[in-house]
Amino acid sequence: MKLAATVAVALHDDDELPRRLDYSVIGRLLAYTHRYAPLRNKLLVLVLARAIQTPLLTWLTAKVISGSIAHGDYSKVCLGVAGFLVLELFTEAVFVFRMHLALRLGEAVVHDLRNELHRHMMEMPLSFFQQTKVGRLISRMTSDVDNLRIGVQDVAFVSMIQFGTMVISALLMAYYDWMLFAVVLAMVPVLWWLIEYFRGKMILAYKRVQASFSRVTATLAESVRGIRVIQGFVRQDVNGGLFGGLIHDHSRNNMEAVKLSAVFQPLLEFNGQLFLAVLLVVGGYRALHGTISLETLIQFLFLSNLFFGPVPVLGRQYNNALTAMAGAERVFELLDMQPEWSDDPAAKDLPEIKGRVQFRHLNFEYVPGEPVLHDINFTAEPGQVTALVGHTGSGKSSIIKLVAKLYLPTSGEVLIDGHRVETISGLSLHRQIGTVPQDNFLFSGTVRENILLGRTAATDAEVAQALDALDVRDLIEELPQGLDTQVGEKGVNLSLGQRQIVCFARAMLANPKILILDEATSSVDPVTEERLQSALMKLLEGRTSFVIAHRLSTIRHAHAILVMERGRIAERGTHEELCLHGGVYADLYRQFIGGSVPGAAA
Repeated sequence: MKLAATVAVALHDDDELPRRLDYSVIGRLLAYTHRYAPLRNKLLVLVLARAIQTPLLTWLTAKVISGSIAHGDYSKVCLGVAGFLVLELFTEAVFVFRMHLALRLGEAVVHDLRNELHRHMMEMPLSFFQQTKVGRLISRMTSDVDNLRIGVQDVAFVSMIQFGTMVISALLMAYYDWMLFAVVLAMVPVLWWLIEYFRGKMILAYKRVQASFSRVTATLAESVRGIRVIQGFVRQDVNGGLFGGLIHDHSRNNMEAVKLSAVFQPLLEFNGQLFLAVLLVVGGYRALHGTISLETLIQFLFLSNLFFGPVPVLGRQYNNALTAMAGAERVFELLDMQPEWSDDPAAKDLPEIKGRVQFRHLNFEYVPGEPVLHDINFTAEPGQVTALVGHTGSGKSSIIKLVAKLYLPTSGEVLIDGHRVETISGLSLHRQIGTVPQDNFLFSGTVRENILLGRTAATDAEVAQALDALDVRDLIEELPQGLDTQVGEKGVNLSLGQRQIVCFARAMLANPKILILDEATSSVDPVTEERLQSALMKLLEGRTSFVIAHRLSTIRHAHAILVMERGRIAERGTHEELCLHGGVYADLYRQFIGGSVPGAAA
């Protein structure tokens, strides 16, 4: 067994203390563009061109005003305007292509991230999904990844353009008049202090927005899944109040973030205009005293406006960067979660098995220090039916999860045809196991598609054979479109009994060596159950089968019955042997039939 370096249990929505932009997270996000290097590199070239073009347009405008127009040279004015129009058209063409490539790159990265997230979640153990709210996973896959899209396609490249524009403008200003440029540099610390003051507050605000939205989606998903319970117990108002509280909390967090942004953005713009006013006073004073020419002052004012113009844009991109970073941290938190266990790198594929299952001195606990199974020992021979009986929480489901290698034993051994489950790959074992779960889960699609999950390459004739073997073909044909009937989400268009039949047919088609029936007939009415009993015997024939059932009539013919009590095997034997013994099983059977058990010990 390969133990993970970090054991992940569940996702949490923690509001962390504010901190600086995490450049390791940003670097990791940008690493997803390496696969699209040609596209990214073309985009970088256009970004560089865009960063140069805007200062050139401003410089050309100031040159025409301060030179040709000021001197009344109409021919040079016309040439300047023509040159401006050509450069402007080229600039707009670059802008269109830059936007197009940025959108393509953003979508490509989002596509890869969502695929990676899905693959990673499919590899996580059952315990992860039992301890993590579905809404949180949906939030990671939707809103968090969408926030990353903004970070990839907008923040990085728009910031590069704006920063490049500022650098080129600064170089041109320094070239025209270094003293005025020194005034500009003296104002930079004011901007730096302003950004630093709001940085921590805004990081925390955006983290709270992301966390509260995740709680909203998690609660919504839970409410949708539990709508029958909500309506059945008339909890609409109660659940509505709880959900309303979460919505209020999310709205409050949004408003706090918006208020900060509403103060931050105008302050940036105000500072930019204030700095221009200072430059106008200083520059005007020097121009009036002949220290600099009017042409230089005009050029400098145009360039300084271009220098301070990107500041509000960079402020907005900073906000977007915080949002993207918060989403990235949450997405990478999920991607970095390691399963509690995984197949050993040396694990081998399991060859075709006969189906002998052994438990040797097995102990198991979901939570360290809280054992749920104690010293379990039994052997299920190929073709034998082993029934598991006991009260809720006695350990029945834990045993079948260990058989299917959904969990590994804490101590002791589980052997399949003599192979310890730790030494075989999970996929090779699962291909030879069929399961009929208690919840009768069906995927959206047709009845045929759900049956074919048992063996996707099966033909229609083989599907019909499976239905005939179960003697339920007529029940499927009675559906509105037969095998092509849409089952709806989670099989909502079918009755509980019909869903159970589809699950039975799926298991029959899979033809597994080991079969697990978890409350297999709990949702079938007595008439349908009677029809299925003979078909079940055919399904169980030649297969090692584990059956959990509260209806004791379904396990009377089992080769061995294990009576579970508080995580231990309290009794074992056949139906007749256990009834004669007069213990726990006999009491359960007496309750089931509503009378005394013939031949039971007094």
